[in-house]
Amino acid sequence: MATPSRISVVTGGNSGLGKTLVQALAEAGDQVYMVARDLARGEAARDELIAKTGNPHIDLLLADLASQADVRRLADELGKRSDRIDRLVNNAGTAYPNRDLTEDGIERTFAVNHLAPFLLTNLLLPLLQTAAPVRIVNVGTRIDTAIALDDVNFERRRYSMMRAYGQAKLGNILFTRALAARLAGTGITVNCVFPGVFRSNLGGTDGAQPALVKLFAKTLGWALPPPERAAERVLYLLRSDEVSDTTGGYFGNRRLIRAPAQAEDPTAIARLWELSAELTGLHDSD
Repeated sequence: MATPSRISVVTGGNSGLGKTLVQALAEAGDQVYMVARDLARGEAARDELIAKTGNPHIDLLLADLASQADVRRLADELGKRSDRIDRLVNNAGTAYPNRDLTEDGIERTFAVNHLAPFLLTNLLLPLLQTAAPVRIVNVGTRIDTAIALDDVNFERRRYSMMRAYGQAKLGNILFTRALAARLAGTGITVNCVFPGVFRSNLGGTDGAQPALVKLFAKTLGWALPPPERAAERVLYLLRSDEVSDTTGGYFGNRRLIRAPAQAEDPTAIARLWELSAELTGLHDSD
């Protein structure tokens, strides 16, 4: 197989939507770095996808995205393996039925869904800037909610899985808006996509996924399509010439969609960036 002309990174790449995206990118000839948490499941997915696609350039990188030390190790490893990144998909997401804090003292849902992509993307900016034009896609969720910027850890509010998941995924949209503004004119576009509700293992072995998906299906009356349907929305933002210059957008099925009100509030966007930088210890020198 020819040497890949494009380098792609997909978090949560060993199952569901992430695995489907890794396959599609590998079929297009990309070198794909597939980020997963579990070694055995990651290796099984990688081997399966290499066999399916005939592309040997699928590499597994391990990281527990709840750990900021692991996120930093992941960024360092990518820097050792490649001098550029052309496509970054922040896909990994999870939900937890009970409140739990990470080793960094952060509510786990917020840590994995928001702070991990915030920190990873910022740490990878040197590799992304080298490859411009570049596309970053953050996978979000369409839940009309708000982030309690003074209580992201649920220290004063009663915890609920949907509230925690909703505020963390809303963070993806605010992060997209802020990063797009910061990268204006660099050749790097940043967009957020709601992939729809689909069959996945969200929550994985933590047991949240069945409850969450059943709640979506019961509340919204949606039949759950396979992840291939959701992947089409992400791949559109990664590939289509129609959106080559679009940045800071929140997309559904190939079109911009309405975001929760807080995602249109410049003050909230700026405050979340400052809070996220504080919680991750991110400095301009990083």
